[in-house]
Amino acid sequence: MLFDRIESRQPIDKGWSCDKKYRVRIDGTDYLLRIAHQENYEKCRRQFENMQCVQRLGIPMNDPIEFGRCSEGVYTLLRFIDGQDAEAYISALPRHQQYACGLEAGRILARIHTIPAPADAQDWESRFNRKIDRKIAMYQACHLKYNGGEAFLEYLANNRHLLKNRPQSYQHGDYHIGNMMIDRDGALTIIDFEKDDHGDPWEEFNRIVWSAQAAPAFASGMVDGYFGGEIPQEFWDLLALYFCSNALGSLPWAVSYGEREIRVMLAQGAQILRWYDNMRTTLPAWYKEGKA
Repeated sequence: MLFDRIESRQPIDKGWSCDKKYRVRIDGTDYLLRIAHQENYEKCRRQFENMQCVQRLGIPMNDPIEFGRCSEGVYTLLRFIDGQDAEAYISALPRHQQYACGLEAGRILARIHTIPAPADAQDWESRFNRKIDRKIAMYQACHLKYNGGEAFLEYLANNRHLLKNRPQSYQHGDYHIGNMMIDRDGALTIIDFEKDDHGDPWEEFNRIVWSAQAAPAFASGMVDGYFGGEIPQEFWDLLALYFCSNALGSLPWAVSYGEREIRVMLAQGAQILRWYDNMRTTLPAWYKEGKA
């Protein structure tokens, strides 16, 4: 096994994952090593197998190499991406190049979504409605509120019907510019599949808020690249619903992480309300700005 031949380890502290991460060298080649707790074996095994499915599509990614148990827990060995964080790189590009990178990110996501959800996947409408109910309860119990946050609640109350009969697919789970890199050859590369799941493929765009904040032209290109043509109105209506649901859950989440994250989420909630004119429109301002 490659794991047994590790010559050196360099800790990596970036990201929110509880896994221990290292840049390791084996036989003169660098790899990314992730080590999770032993009780996460089945979850990690499933993620590794899912990543193999993505790899078989030819998706540019940190390819899965090896998986198993070790004295420290459960390890996953991945290809190490030697390059630059996409957010900093793309944000510094001219707008037309940001847009071109977004087109590629959208096309990649469309290919990822060709992987089907499990045959026994629970009905999406029931599943996501429970998630909405949970996030509303969290928000209502939180001592902090968004200025104008009642618009999120009202939009959710009026648009839950959009969830009915939605298809499902495999999802990366955290698809945005912060989980992408530009490798040494200049190729956009997808990383961090640790939150992978299945569900409505359009829900995958709920993280595009981070991309839109960093580079609106990239976010616009991502939507255009995904659809490859005319974007259905139903997509915009559903994306607004997913944004509302995320916003309500994000503020209570931030409270447990301290003042810095609270400020980030309060600012993000306010920006979402501006993008959507207090939820009176479903075509967000970032898309129009990115196309300007």
